[in-house]
Amino acid sequence: MAQVQAAAAGCAVYRVESLAPESVRAAGADPGQVCAVLGAGPADDLSGLPALRWVHSGAAGVDGWLSAGTPPEHVVLTSAVGNGAIPLAEHALMLMLMLSREAPRWFAAQQRRVWDRFTHGELAGSTLGIIGYGNSGRDLAAKAQACHMSVQALRRGASEAEEVDDAGVRVFRGRAGLEQVLATSDHVVVTAPWTPQTQDLIGTDELALMKQTAFLTVISRGGIVSEEPLIEALRTGTIAGAGLDAHATEPLPASSPLWDLENVIVTPHNGATTAATARRGTEIMLDNVARWARGEELRNVVDRAHGY
Repeated sequence: MAQVQAAAAGCAVYRVESLAPESVRAAGADPGQVCAVLGAGPADDLSGLPALRWVHSGAAGVDGWLSAGTPPEHVVLTSAVGNGAIPLAEHALMLMLMLSREAPRWFAAQQRRVWDRFTHGELAGSTLGIIGYGNSGRDLAAKAQACHMSVQALRRGASEAEEVDDAGVRVFRGRAGLEQVLATSDHVVVTAPWTPQTQDLIGTDELALMKQTAFLTVISRGGIVSEEPLIEALRTGTIAGAGLDAHATEPLPASSPLWDLENVIVTPHNGATTAATARRGTEIMLDNVARWARGEELRNVVDRAHGY
């Protein structure tokens, strides 16, 4: 609270139990004068705040906000996007290493107290394809290059022209770019946000483009990879395996076949759950509070048309 007050530079700041007008009044504020709200969620009712002009979400993903149709169009929505990019990239790299080295085989051997040595893969010399070249995608690219991988990425854009960015990453766009990245990568990592445009982006036809020796890792949102076609591809050997931190339904139901597939590593959407992620999120929020107080442009403003 003290940090927010310091950043607000003279603007009145109140802590409220809820955004209901009676709760706002109980905190000493006039609901008709509240112009900004920090830390609200998609389920919060904002209708009792007629002067509201800005809402900051403490989460990086805003699909919940946009699917709920809140806040109103005239209200600016900002997010904490980027706060978890570093640990998400680390998590993706961990899953890639575990998949390429068949790490679950070691874990199983340890439980049996068996000395199980075998020839396994490595990342060096292989190609990483990143679906969604944003904050976590760029951080993952740098980490992968440090592991001597070639990196290519798919990003949003109208043009389908290929380019090589300053980091040496081959960047593709459009449907042709998606097909190129899927067909030529040894590891495909999904870091894109969920939007209506990315829903079921990768299904049966797309999985069939991948190498049979390739691995798929998902760290951003469930629903971008169609789950039933993925299960079928994993069962039939269309792809070699998958590391999944994001799932179509969360928590992942106990009945899901993904739990039992030997070529799948499941983690509970836990990749960015670090103290540093929370700290960076707070820093983003405080920076925006200071910008708001000074009348400056806010950072991480959500583009509703693009969904993030």
